[in-house]
Amino acid sequence: MNPYVPILVMIGVAAFMAVAGLAASRLLGPHRKNAAKLDRYESGLQPTPLAAGGGRIPVKYYLTAMTFIIFDIEVVFLYPWAVTHDALGWFGLIAIMTFLVLITIPFVYEWRRGGFDWE
Repeated sequence: MNPYVPILVMIGVAAFMAVAGLAASRLLGPHRKNAAKLDRYESGLQPTPLAAGGGRIPVKYYLTAMTFIIFDIEVVFLYPWAVTHDALGWFGLIAIMTFLVLITIPFVYEWRRGGFDWE
């Protein structure tokens, strides 16, 4: 038997479940439409009027979110090292220490710049 057959079967089952879920929600879900639900907001509530300045959203929120994502993704790179640190020896230790130093420098810079403050 080909070793890729179980993977192809798993992909087929996942695709079937995704299509079946979408079809079931389309067939069984409520179909009550009104002006609020057809508007660009998906909550179904009437949107409030725009603010006097045009309803601008502060960029600080997005910068904080991107910073969190960047440092969160970098921490994920530590998991494979934690699993195989015995097999890597001194090379792995030096590599991960270099990685941590290179990650700590922008973290400290962002912290000192005030990028983590919500003011």
